[in-house]
Amino acid sequence: MANLDVDNEPEWIKRVKSEGAIPLLDPDNCSNGWASPPGNSFMVRGPEYFSTKVKIPGGEFLLKPLGFDWIKAPKKISDILNNPKHRIRRALQDETSTGCKPFVWAFNLQVPSKENFSAVAYFVGLEPVPEGSLMEQFLKGDDAFRTNRLKLIANIVKGPWIVRKAVGEHAICVIGRALTCKYCITDDYIEVDIDIGSSVIANAIVHLAYNYISTLTVDLAFLIESQTQSELPEQILGAVRFSELQTTSATLVEIPSDGNIEELLPSFPSRLWKSFGDSFSHLVHADTQGCSSSSSPSNVKGDVDNGLSEEGTKRW
Repeated sequence: MANLDVDNEPEWIKRVKSEGAIPLLDPDNCSNGWASPPGNSFMVRGPEYFSTKVKIPGGEFLLKPLGFDWIKAPKKISDILNNPKHRIRRALQDETSTGCKPFVWAFNLQVPSKENFSAVAYFVGLEPVPEGSLMEQFLKGDDAFRTNRLKLIANIVKGPWIVRKAVGEHAICVIGRALTCKYCITDDYIEVDIDIGSSVIANAIVHLAYNYISTLTVDLAFLIESQTQSELPEQILGAVRFSELQTTSATLVEIPSDGNIEELLPSFPSRLWKSFGDSFSHLVHADTQGCSSSSSPSNVKGDVDNGLSEEGTKRW
């Protein structure tokens, strides 16, 4: 299993982690940055879950954290690692040429917004995937298997009551059952493009959180759901914390000529749910002081300010 002992990390991983436009910071102080949250802050299915329903702290991750991108483009962003100029793709190719065989997992959360933001978490495995493991089944199986197994745990570490109420402080979702996912798998990496706008409920939550992205601290853990006794306990692939992201910090992505970045046009459901979210926000605003939050099995992702400044944005 991977651990977060950065002193023993390969130099190329340290370099990649430091190269992103969004800085890698301490988990307790990562405003407008990203960090690796503690695995034990997530609860996963324990070894006797199917008989006791008891969950246990997540523990160490299977993969090492490699990076985080907060990016935008004129069109919806997908097939990120298919771009040979991408910094992580270049590092992966350089390392592979030395005889090592790292394998990267990328999870691209496509935010439904006019500016087409994506929050992308990258993780890396340095050892061969164990034969017969859920990881191997996920990589070698079909999309139906992946759709029914890829799970997201979202913890709202800090944020306004309205967001914690809508999302739940500890939300769990099998991503493919709720959202449209696209899987790209090669010998070197897997990329999962997760279209949050494909669900009107997720879309509504995004628009509800429209004005709060700069106040949110969110932990996201990705894992493959255990569905039989022999697969227990569950193990987290990797997790990322992002905190108080600023829209002006998003990196502007060049659109490749091969059209790998898909167009995202405003839709009627999007406008409808945005209106609903705005109305709901006004209704509950007066009750936000002193109220406790509740949990619900929903997805979490904050939408972002449409008023973007090009100052400070960087090439990908």
